[in-house]
Amino acid sequence: MSERSGGGFGAFLFGIVLGAVAGFVFAPTAGGETTRRKVTKGLRNLKELAEDKVDDVRGLLQEAEAEADESEDEEEDAEPEITTREQLRRRLEAARRRRARARPPVPPVSEEEDEPLA
Repeated sequence: MSERSGGGFGAFLFGIVLGAVAGFVFAPTAGGETTRRKVTKGLRNLKELAEDKVDDVRGLLQEAEAEADESEDEEEDAEPEITTREQLRRRLEAARRRRARARPPVPPVSEEEDEPLA
């Protein structure tokens, strides 16, 4: 058996609310007409608001694009940044050179020194 967690009851309530709204909006009385006018006016205002917001976002995107173009031009003129990996590689090479200079040269080991003296 499959378990359902209240899916039917929620759909039932949604249907009741949707039916009540549709009945109120399409009612032939004066209340229905005023409601339709209010809803139409509200949707028209919402459409205008959405258009304004789209224009605002479009302007912001154009400004951001212009700033990005300017920063790209500045970066091309500037010296490229050294990556962290490159910095670490340079430090490691410098440390190896310092260590090689600090160590005394190791004399070659001959076979005669390996034999014990009797």
